[in-house]
Amino acid sequence: MSVNWKAFTQQISHYQSFVLVSHIRPDCDALGSELGMAEVLRTIGKTVRIINAHRTPPALQFLDPAEGIEVLGDHVEAEDITCDCIMILDTSAWAQLGDMGDFIRAAKCDKIVVDHHVGEDELGATMYKDYQSEATGHLVVQAADALGVPITRSMGMPLFAAIATDTGWFRFPSVTAETYRVIGRLIDAGVVPSEVYGDLYERDTIGRLRLRGTILSRTQVELDGRLMHTYVKKEDFAACGALPSDTEDAINLTLAVEGAQAAVIFVEQLKGGFKLSFRSRCAMDSNKVAQMFGGGGHKAASGAFVEGTLDEVQNRVLPEVRKAVQGEE
Repeated sequence: MSVNWKAFTQQISHYQSFVLVSHIRPDCDALGSELGMAEVLRTIGKTVRIINAHRTPPALQFLDPAEGIEVLGDHVEAEDITCDCIMILDTSAWAQLGDMGDFIRAAKCDKIVVDHHVGEDELGATMYKDYQSEATGHLVVQAADALGVPITRSMGMPLFAAIATDTGWFRFPSVTAETYRVIGRLIDAGVVPSEVYGDLYERDTIGRLRLRGTILSRTQVELDGRLMHTYVKKEDFAACGALPSDTEDAINLTLAVEGAQAAVIFVEQLKGGFKLSFRSRCAMDSNKVAQMFGGGGHKAASGAFVEGTLDEVQNRVLPEVRKAVQGEE
C-alpha cells in the first residue's frame, strides 16, 4: 500500500500551523519522524509544534538537542493548544496516544496520520499509510521529496535513527534495497552512522546494564528452544537504578539464542498492568497476537498492554503465543 503523496501535498498546502503528535513511550521512529517532519514543514514556511503525552526518554534526548519537543501537562495545557492541522506520526491507535488522545478527540481542526503500522482505529483523520514501509521515518523522507524539500544533516540524523532502530540496525526482514538507498541519501546529507550508533548503543548507564542482566537471568525457554519469555517488575527499576525506558529493545537480546524463533517480554508499568512486547521470526504473526490484547504492530514486532498481576497476564498471553508459534489457529 503506497501513499498518495500528491494528495498529501495538496492537503498540506491548506494549513499554516501544525501540531505533531506520536505515541506514548516514544521510540526513535516516533521521535525521529516528528523531528524530521517538523523540519520539512518549517522549510516550506509552516509553523510547527511537537507535543507528546510522554517525555522523551533520557537515552534518546540526543535526537532533540534543542529540546523542542513539548510534553502535555509540562507547562503545556490542552486548552492552550491551537493549530490548523494535527499530524499523528507512527501510530494509528487511540490507546497509543495517551492523554494527547483526549486533545485530538476534542480538536475541531483537521487531522492527518502518517504511519506504517497495519492496524488502525477511526481517528477522524486522513490516512497516509504504507504497511510495507520499514519505518515511518522512511515515509517522512518521501514526504520531503513530495514537498520538494532537500534533506539536510539536521533533518537526516533523526530520520536515520528512526529507520535504523525500526529495522534492528538493518537486520529485520523489512529491510529492502530501497532502505539502503534512502540511508545512502541520509549519509550523503551528512549523517555519520557511527555517531548515531554510538549515541544509541554506547551510552548505557550502569542501571540499564544491571536491568538487562535481570531480564536475561529470568528468561524462560519453551517449545524446544523456539519460544523465549521474560519479565520486569516495577520494583526492579529502583533495585537496578534504571528507568522504565531502559527496557527498550531488551527483548531482542533473547533472540540471540540459537534456535529462538519468538519472544515475549512482560514489563510492569509504574501505575500497574503490563506492557507486552512480541517478537517473531517464524510463522507467528506478532501483530495478530497483539491484537488479541488490544495492541498491534507488525508481523515481526508488536506490542500491547494488559491489566492484571504478572501471573494473570502470563496465564492469558502465553497460551496464545504458544499456539501461534506452533502454527495453531
